Amino acid sequence: MPHPQQPGLRERKRRATHRAIQLAVLTLAKEHGIEKVTVDDISRVANVSARTFFNYFPSKDAAFVGDAPGIASADDVQAFVNGGPHGDMLTQLATLLAANMERTEDDHELYQLRREVMKDSTYLFGMRMATLRDFEAQLRQIVIQRFLRDDPGLAENPVRLEERALLFTLVAAAAIRHAWQCWADGSGTPSLSERVRASFDDVYEMTCRTD
Repeated sequence: MPHPQQPGLRERKRRATHRAIQLAVLTLAKEHGIEKVTVDDISRVANVSARTFFNYFPSKDAAFVGDAPGIASADDVQAFVNGGPHGDMLTQLATLLAANMERTEDDHELYQLRREVMKDSTYLFGMRMATLRDFEAQLRQIVIQRFLRDDPGLAENPVRLEERALLFTLVAAAAIRHAWQCWADGSGTPSLSERVRASFDDVYEMTCRTD
């Protein structure tokens, strides 16, 4: 899968503002507690207007939690769905997810700061977990599409289809969580996308070992 093109000036500015807002809310929350932080405070520290803030996030809680993980582009998803029936599905899924990690900058500083502040807020931790559950639900639907493309007969047994998709998604989610934790606990290198590939490689090696 080809590497994504470098973003243009407008996209780089958008990402910089997006990051500045998140860094502001996390820094303020660490210093004062999230309940004492206002949108005006965040906007002032991020050097943006309140209107600009709301162009990026619907609330301060949303800015704190950050964006929900995305899957990948529609083209990448379609390539994965059409990648069977003889292609290695686990390896192809790792490629799909790593491609998305390459498109979304893995910001080690933000992640570490968010994790530190989140320890003191079960409410915001719950919001973050909800975004991850949404991600898994999206992934599960893509896996179902792939199973049906590889074996259309599975449509005749929807319970079996759902169970298999759930199992595969949970295995993939465990590999993703492993990659995130190794990356977060380290120095930020190698990159998150490389960590994802490595974690999936470990799963493949452990489950396919024949000796």
